[in-house]
Amino acid sequence: MEAYQRQQFDLLLMMAVERFVERIVERCAGAETALDRLRTNPQGEGIWLDRFVTAVFQDFLLDNPAGACFVLQALSSRSLPALPAGKIAETLQTMARQAFAEVLVLRSEEALEQMTGYG
Repeated sequence: MEAYQRQQFDLLLMMAVERFVERIVERCAGAETALDRLRTNPQGEGIWLDRFVTAVFQDFLLDNPAGACFVLQALSSRSLPALPAGKIAETLQTMARQAFAEVLVLRSEEALEQMTGYG
């Protein structure tokens, strides 16, 4: 991945983490509750991780094979579970969303831990 692409991805991830953390803290009425819910059920009430990742991919025009490849290239060192067979374009999108969601959760947990530590 070229340096400018890496920088664009890092900026995208930073913005996504900030938005996600802000939303879940508000929905969960505090950072501690948000962190607990994120760890116990990322698809649960107030967190809705998959919905957020889908919206990010749409907002940043990544909901296509080229966008998925951009995300996968940035996260190429990560592992994913086996995926069911399907069309390549759909599989790329699924892989990219899963990889992005995994990194988003890790970075969001870090941000929430910092918030609770300083709160």
